[in-house]
Amino acid sequence: MRSISIPGAALLFASILSAVPSGNAGAPQKKEYLSEAEADKIREAGATGPRIVLFATFASDRIKKLQYEFAHLDKSDEKRTDRLNNLINGYTGCIDDAADLIEIGIEKQQDIRDGVKAMQAGIKEFLPYLQDLALKGPEHETYKTNLEDAIEATQDAAKDLEKASKGASAPPVRRKPS
Repeated sequence: MRSISIPGAALLFASILSAVPSGNAGAPQKKEYLSEAEADKIREAGATGPRIVLFATFASDRIKKLQYEFAHLDKSDEKRTDRLNNLINGYTGCIDDAADLIEIGIEKQQDIRDGVKAMQAGIKEFLPYLQDLALKGPEHETYKTNLEDAIEATQDAAKDLEKASKGASAPPVRRKPS
């Protein structure tokens, strides 16, 4: 009988593990920037329009938390940079997902007017704040790249909203026979 050396056994074990599919292949991917409660609300919303409203609300929450962080700067806080970057990334994720849902809603001719209104109202507030932060933000270098991504995502979402407001007609309404 032939014996396998320890490095050979480790290589064999690694190749077997890489060939086995992961157990959660069919499970939906969890958005890392959403809390469990937020993810539950998104799942429960069901329709595209209410989901867009929720993502706009979550993006607004991230902006408010970001404003709070900048209002209460503590130079000795070692995790502040991570929190700022996580909030900016969370905001970007919410805006990107809302923009994706807007495109899906337009494509499927769904009623997304409430979501579009919520996003338009939010972007009027979000974009100037982010642009001002890019120019005058404290310790700008620690979050510059993520902030640029957030501004770009917001501008892209604004373009999608413009298309949606021009091209989205009201869905047909069923009338009761009289």
